[in-house]
Amino acid sequence: MNLHDLEAFVAVVETGSIVGASARLHLTQPGITRRVQSLEERLGAVLLDRQAKPLRPTGAGRTAYEHGRRVLHAVEALRGGVSGEQDAAGEFRLGITPYLSEVALAAPLDRLHRTFPRLALRVQSGWPEALAEQCRRHEIDAAAFCLPEGAPLPAGLEACDLGGQPVLVVAARELPLPADPSLADLAEQAWVLNPDGCGFRSAIRQRLAAAGLPLRVGIEAHANELRLSLVARGLGLGLTTAAALADSAWLPALRVVTVRDFQPRVRAWLVHRETPGRLAPPLRELRAALAEALDEAA
Repeated sequence: MNLHDLEAFVAVVETGSIVGASARLHLTQPGITRRVQSLEERLGAVLLDRQAKPLRPTGAGRTAYEHGRRVLHAVEALRGGVSGEQDAAGEFRLGITPYLSEVALAAPLDRLHRTFPRLALRVQSGWPEALAEQCRRHEIDAAAFCLPEGAPLPAGLEACDLGGQPVLVVAARELPLPADPSLADLAEQAWVLNPDGCGFRSAIRQRLAAAGLPLRVGIEAHANELRLSLVARGLGLGLTTAAALADSAWLPALRVVTVRDFQPRVRAWLVHRETPGRLAPPLRELRAALAEALDEAA
């Protein structure tokens, strides 16, 4: 059996299309199609439901995919086991949440590039649940994200603790709020938050739900600096970290609101599959670099 044929089939299943597999493997679409057809001929079975959009494996295809994924992982682990740390090459696909990419990614990427110059880094942004699922499906190699402290970790993945950080509630300096407010005192205020899926948003939602209080989302916006600009204009309360607030151009227009019964914390994690193979050395380097960057930002 040709491993390249198997790799092409696995890529089609994981991306849901010939186009996606072509982009992942840097092959032409006809080349991907030929490899999948070759594997089907070898196995004597139809592996893909070609009428489905996105493409889905047939019953035989699901079995072939599960076995094939294990074979490719074993080959990857073999390559990693006989290669030196400086020989890491190929692609390293990293998923990361927007906040971590803003405050802690530049220095780790520089460090990875210096240490593993033959490694092609591919970085994409997303939210924890989606990134963990992409990791499990082998669409990315590792993911870095924040979860509310104490939240359960994604199942089926190795998780490395990168450290915790307090989350600050911020408001415009002119926004009238009660002195020494409780969470209930803020229940009527709107919030300026990331879209659903963000670890910071999960922290406030869980705490409000536990107190039987509603979460009023006034504005959803990506990018910490954009959200802080909206909070500074008095459009709602926000959540951020001390490092992000200190670096913000909107700091003079903002104040930290000390809520007596709400002191949230998030914890950053780097997760990956149980057998990283050739990527074990880059993963160790990334873990150390991210932990250092977050420690400096705290």
